[in-house]
Amino acid sequence: MAVYSVLEPPPRSGGRDGAERFIFIRDGFSWAAFLFGALWMLWRRLWLVLLGYLVLMAGLEVVFRLLGASVGARVLVGFIIALLIGLEAASLRRWTLIRRGGRDHGIVVGDDREAAERRFFSAWAASTDAPRSAGSGTTPAPAGSAQRTAASPPVGVLGLFPRPGGGR
Repeated sequence: MAVYSVLEPPPRSGGRDGAERFIFIRDGFSWAAFLFGALWMLWRRLWLVLLGYLVLMAGLEVVFRLLGASVGARVLVGFIIALLIGLEAASLRRWTLIRRGGRDHGIVVGDDREAAERRFFSAWAASTDAPRSAGSGTTPAPAGSAQRTAASPPVGVLGLFPRPGGGR
């Protein structure tokens, strides 16, 4: 089962409306980000991430030259950075979309993207069909976001114990 984050980009004039605007970002390793780093960032329009990546790589190159590092050390550090980018690619995309004004609608789990979309939109449609409270102009949040805003545990409880002083 794959886990997808559901984000809604900020509205644009003359753009798409409705459900086709939602973006489903799969959590997990991205081979494209690992193999093609900067090109992947350009393709996904992650401008600040790309700028940070270029500054980091230029700074590392200066440090390597000052220290007289071997080619092996440079390759190892480059591999580790590429691995981190591959591991955090989904987080970088989510951060960029939220920074641009997108809304996070929670997470959804499915066998593939199509199943995750069906599951999310069926819960979203059910929540928007619910009656609105009097005078409320907003629609309720989808069921997936309710899991993120669950009530916090009582104060004073640490670890996995259900209540203070409770048994195992």
